[in-house]
Amino acid sequence: MYVLFEGIDTCGKSTQIAMLNKVFDHVILTKEPGGTKFGVQAREILLQDSLSSKRAELLLFLADRAEHYTQVIKSNQDTLIISDRGFLSGIGYALANGDFEFNHLVELNKFALESHFPELIILFISNMETLKQRMGEKKLDGIELRGLEYLLSVQNHMEESLKKLDIPYLLIDATDSIENIHNIITKRIHKLF
Repeated sequence: MYVLFEGIDTCGKSTQIAMLNKVFDHVILTKEPGGTKFGVQAREILLQDSLSSKRAELLLFLADRAEHYTQVIKSNQDTLIISDRGFLSGIGYALANGDFEFNHLVELNKFALESHFPELIILFISNMETLKQRMGEKKLDGIELRGLEYLLSVQNHMEESLKKLDIPYLLIDATDSIENIHNIITKRIHKLF
């Protein structure tokens, strides 16, 4: 079972994933990009924000997604797989970068994922105040340096895209307490079994 955790940086995904790792036995934790050997290299390139072509950036994400699906998701479908980011982020960032069309992005991601979308997407929704506070506490990477408005635009595109897709999802208020969020997510994942 493939569960995708989505949201912009500092929204709390990593904290919740670490907590779930203690609740569920035999869970596979992974991430995009970075969940494979190729993904580690792709992540370094992407976080440097060194590509001048947004199409090249998109294609690198898609190449990582296809490799990640083959190595991690496809061979472990009988196990709970929790991924920190995936195709929804890819669509959100591509739309925020402009010059891309939603349906075309969905088709490209279907191709990369061999038409196997997650059984559940958990999307964390943050706000400007929380984002400012949490971003001030960390060193920013190349993508985060594009600005808070850019990140909130990515979040809006992810939420709008999610509502157009035929995939079960759960929206999480990232400003809620860590414990409340944990309880909501744990209950929802238990329902899938």
